[in-house]
Amino acid sequence: MLDIQAGKSFQTAEILARPDELGVLKVSAVTWSDFQPDEAKALNGEYIPDANHRVREGDLLISRANTKEFVGAVVLVDRDYPFRLLSDKTLRLVIDEGLASKEYLLFALRAPKARRHIEHYATGTSDSMRNIAQGVIASVPIDLPSLPDQLHIASRLKAQMAEVEAARHAAQLQRRESDALLAAIYREAFGHVVPIAVPPTPDDPPPGWEWLKLNEVARLESGHTPSRSRPDWWGGDVSWVSLTEIRAFDGQWIEGTQLRTNLAGIANSAARILPAGTVCYSRTASVGFVAIMAKPMATSQDFANWVCGDSLDPEYLMHALICARKELRDLATGATHKTIYMPTLESFHVCAPGIDAQRRIVHELKQRLGEATCLRESLESQQKELAKLPQHLLSQAFEY
Repeated sequence: MLDIQAGKSFQTAEILARPDELGVLKVSAVTWSDFQPDEAKALNGEYIPDANHRVREGDLLISRANTKEFVGAVVLVDRDYPFRLLSDKTLRLVIDEGLASKEYLLFALRAPKARRHIEHYATGTSDSMRNIAQGVIASVPIDLPSLPDQLHIASRLKAQMAEVEAARHAAQLQRRESDALLAAIYREAFGHVVPIAVPPTPDDPPPGWEWLKLNEVARLESGHTPSRSRPDWWGGDVSWVSLTEIRAFDGQWIEGTQLRTNLAGIANSAARILPAGTVCYSRTASVGFVAIMAKPMATSQDFANWVCGDSLDPEYLMHALICARKELRDLATGATHKTIYMPTLESFHVCAPGIDAQRRIVHELKQRLGEATCLRESLESQQKELAKLPQHLLSQAFEY
């Protein structure tokens, strides 16, 4: 390595630069994918940059500051970008190309041995921002075979990485198709109607179905949080549903929670123990997650809870809320935390057939969802394995 050239700390605006205006690279421009020229902030004011600050074809760039995962990330620039400038967090590695191939070094610096060195010597008190000194970069241990061998290794790895990327792209398409399948299953189950809506413009109901005001066929309840300053009101035998756990419970029956209160906490707060079969719907911050109590429990005030009457099946209501998730989230308001407020929840209507038909719909829906979920989980597992493959290939190439 002949030199390490640093960029400059520029005054920038909090907006992305257009492709045809000067922009300073953000740390997100240099990660483990290709160079991302769109990840650049617009400059404040007029500036004529030094030629060395412009990004050029063949630049081997390394990030000197980022999270633990991305500090020391390296990219090879594919062409000139005259409107992109190196920041003080992005370094250019100047290489003696008579001795080393930039493409070989790109892969070598991404290999596990180099990553261990960089992560070991990175400084900083938080994983959210680590730094590496130029001396750490210069001392990264890299095996340097002959130039022809470097070019051969780089060519082979480039082809292998292209195959991995093609496989990852195909897996992503399959995952999107599986998500579309789940949505289609829900639409078909509910007669292509968004089954939870707020008047005045709900869809026309399918034959034999009708729109019912939800709080007329189910009792709407809220929840509450016993005082956190009273540890004696916590850690009892009353399960307490909170936003912390609701994502994991989404679409399921809740047998119990990690967070628990007790009868004293219930007695000294507005929280209530609700019966088994109560449908819990998160209405604040993490809006739209829904589950059913398998046993009597309480919830925080972040939930709307419906205790269904005889004419409404709890599982039908849960799946109806999931089917309408996107549309219902659009009803949430608030600058900091989006919330669906009680007056809106009180106006919810549900589109439903009779109770026996509801139960048939739920039975068939669960069967189809089970098959689609198995497919989705298989695709998720495949994606995780593909994500590991680049490091496995690099380890094979550089750790012998």
